[in-house]
Amino acid sequence: MNEVIGRCPICNEKFTVTKLTCPKCGTSMEGDFEMCKFCYLSKEQRDFMEVFIKCRGNIKEMEKELGISYPTIRTKLDNLIIALGYKVEERPTVNKKEVLERLEIGEITAQEALKLLKEE
Repeated sequence: MNEVIGRCPICNEKFTVTKLTCPKCGTSMEGDFEMCKFCYLSKEQRDFMEVFIKCRGNIKEMEKELGISYPTIRTKLDNLIIALGYKVEERPTVNKKEVLERLEIGEITAQEALKLLKEE
């Protein structure tokens, strides 16, 4: 059996299902049925989501599993969140030079500087 695709390959509009059929007894229903929001994700997004679940959301494990970097995983995760209809909160960017200057003048400790740089 072929996998159902959620979007039209020509215009990218969401498909609607018009007929459901039981493979065992042949019962069928016709009408306009909306697919779940996961059905509208691309295969790549569904595969990524599967790895996310398999790794229990642990990005370090995802890096190993997928062989891609942390920023790439964050970008893919943000795109998946948006595709599911949610907003992605903007992450503040860390100014490395500013962190090092604050460390140099003693405004922050080395531990605090490391923490700020890791948040990037």
